[in-house]
Amino acid sequence: MKTIIANRIEAVAASAASAQLPSSVRWALASLSLSMLLSSLGTSIANVGLPTLAQAFNATFQQVQWIVLAYLLSITTLIVSVGRLGDLMGRRRLLLAGIFVFTVASILCGVAPTLWLLIAARALQGLGAAIMMALTMAFVGETVPKAKAGSAMGLLGTMSAVGTALGPSLGGVLIAGIGWRALFLVNVPLGVLTFVLAYRYLPHDRQGPKAGRARFDLSGTLLLALTLAAYALAMTMGRGSFGALNLALLSAAAFGVGLFVRVESKAASPLIRLAMFRAPGLRASLATNLLIATVMMATLVVGPFYLSRALGLSAALVGLVLSIGPVISALSGVPSGRIVDRWGAPRVSIVGLITIAAGSIALSVLPALFGMAGYIAAIAVLTPGYQLFQSANNTAVMTDIPADQRGVIAGLLTLSRNLGLLTGASAMGAVFAFASMTTDITRAPPEAVATGMQITFIVAVALIVLALAIAVGSRAPATRHAFPGDVS
Repeated sequence: MKTIIANRIEAVAASAASAQLPSSVRWALASLSLSMLLSSLGTSIANVGLPTLAQAFNATFQQVQWIVLAYLLSITTLIVSVGRLGDLMGRRRLLLAGIFVFTVASILCGVAPTLWLLIAARALQGLGAAIMMALTMAFVGETVPKAKAGSAMGLLGTMSAVGTALGPSLGGVLIAGIGWRALFLVNVPLGVLTFVLAYRYLPHDRQGPKAGRARFDLSGTLLLALTLAAYALAMTMGRGSFGALNLALLSAAAFGVGLFVRVESKAASPLIRLAMFRAPGLRASLATNLLIATVMMATLVVGPFYLSRALGLSAALVGLVLSIGPVISALSGVPSGRIVDRWGAPRVSIVGLITIAAGSIALSVLPALFGMAGYIAAIAVLTPGYQLFQSANNTAVMTDIPADQRGVIAGLLTLSRNLGLLTGASAMGAVFAFASMTTDITRAPPEAVATGMQITFIVAVALIVLALAIAVGSRAPATRHAFPGDVS
């Protein structure tokens, strides 16, 4: 493990060095990269331990599933609020607090004597991860020259992919060799290293006059958190069925959105300045981010069933094939960022969307013709396209915004991605089940699963075409990401 992390830090430094950045900036990027690695590792490493945790606590799968849900719900509901808090109180100070909270929560997870204390500690860990995710992107504008922002965003995308890919394999080794508590305690030395690097190398916050500082919007924060929690629960509860409880939660979320807009429009210092959304470029970036995350989630929802049921692969081979996507993502992140720096974010964003569309078309056609090889070939097209889009989209948003709004807008970017993942898991899973013409996909015949796969990714292509239309429409003259004057 230490060797892997050391290699990644060396890669971070080497990548930054190639851009001729000062040593302090390289180490600042290393601390930001480790922050992204930790938060993504926290998501993926727990999944592999759920069966073991169910046995350890004598609990049902539905109960231990909250170990994952508590983390994700905490991130989803709080990420915009902590981004705004960083804008107000200082991003360096809050990021250090987030790393500290994440590390302490990891210790609490590792020593938790009961399941519900473990779930509570995971929610606290999610708070730390939300701070790290939101402020890591916001810090790019303060640490890296604008001409190299794409490379930095690509590097963060690489570290996120590394964390996602490393989680299941590392988790399996830790459970087999040490036990389930090591799943969480492994974060502690990494958290300490990240804190030390961030404390030493991140630029200090600029102190503005106290009399002129905006106040934190507590009522808007609580309302947004409740609204997002209702939507997230509506998308995740029910084990694949959408019943009365899901509908009630979705209705509550819709009501919450309307109430939130009303409250924010009257707030003296709102959590989210609604005037930001007058900028077509920002609206387009958030909308396309959500749509593409929905499509990418389909590969995680549909892929395992197709590989095991339609192609008849063993569990070990399914896991190997599914790991190819994150590996390609990790390898293509930094090159994607450099392409953004060279060609410009708007152009690369369109190229990325077209490539994702081509990969989705390939997923609907090639596996039926060539089996596992066709599936891998399609993923090899889809995944670099996603990294191109993600690097370009994040760069376009984060380099053209007022400094005092970087935290909240970075939070909005991550929120749109998370909402897309939640929606994709529910909506695209429902499309897959409907297209397979079965209520229990685990017992569907191979032909039905293959048909479901094809139709699901035809729907995915339609969503990407919509995203392309939104992206192209936002590139009209004078739209870009220019913010109204009352935002800054």
